[in-house]
Amino acid sequence: MPRSYVHLSLEDRRKIARWHDAKMPVLEIAHRLGRHRATIHRELKRNRFVDAELQDLSGYYALNAQSKSEARRAGLRKLIRHLELRSVVVDRLKTGWTPEQIAGRLRLDGSELQVSHETIYQFSYSKDGHAIDFWRHLPEHRRRRRGRGKRRAQAHRFADELSIKLRPEAVDGREEFGHWEGDLIQFRKELGPANVTSLVERVSRFTLLLKNADRKSKPVMEGIISGLCPLPFHARRSITFDRGFEFLAWPHLQASLGVAAWFCDPQAPWQKGTNENTNGRARRYLPRETDPMALTNHALVAICQRLNATPRKCLGYCTPAEVFREKLLAEPGTLP
Repeated sequence: MPRSYVHLSLEDRRKIARWHDAKMPVLEIAHRLGRHRATIHRELKRNRFVDAELQDLSGYYALNAQSKSEARRAGLRKLIRHLELRSVVVDRLKTGWTPEQIAGRLRLDGSELQVSHETIYQFSYSKDGHAIDFWRHLPEHRRRRRGRGKRRAQAHRFADELSIKLRPEAVDGREEFGHWEGDLIQFRKELGPANVTSLVERVSRFTLLLKNADRKSKPVMEGIISGLCPLPFHARRSITFDRGFEFLAWPHLQASLGVAAWFCDPQAPWQKGTNENTNGRARRYLPRETDPMALTNHALVAICQRLNATPRKCLGYCTPAEVFREKLLAEPGTLP
């Protein structure tokens, strides 16, 4: 299988400059670098420095050759050549879409101009992207890529029969609509005890955000009851929580709505990964520095609408709202 082409590096160009100054034949330079002779001929021709006034200064210099090569490659970047496409990307990043969602939705819509998520990331972290602070539009607002840490959760005792390990396979495999995951989004302690309940439906990734005055379990459950009550039964079959004490009043939920409850293993919130992922998305609009007392229901509804109108790769780049409505209406006798 032929080797894929690798661009000459700065170190390669330093060797070419040194050997070229020593009058080494192009064929020998190519042999030492493991390159085709045409590659070396092209490099010496395209990246040669020419001074029209001082001919003695003309020649091949490694740093100059590297700069000229990088400038040419930057000019080929799609987001530099197509300003209209860059405008579309920036607008959707500002509304909270990720590069992967943008690329996937462009393919789904059959747009004439398309771009891969990797191209968006590479442009964001390139010199040209940094020159216009393009990285600020990315979901994490980071100048460089880096891994994300994991949350730790406190463990509390719940009955063994409520363990997530006993959750039906239809729920685990996302084969049945109406199974949710729930958690609390919390803020800095000095801002008070108020918080936000996040609920996400496992099949559609449809999200609900509900404000709580504190972490007391019964009021938290009453908020969940209020949020899910308007839905038909097939759209609210069960909820999976972690073992936070704010969920100890789950029997109140079950008695009011007939909703089954399942609980993750101790210190294993990753077992409700859909909700953890959703919390990460919601954090773009609800950072820890947010004053929870200033949050209004209207603001939370607006955030939900934005999250539910964002295409998801796992949904074939359909939106959670589109899939939720489709599943909701699939049950016979369900009204729009």
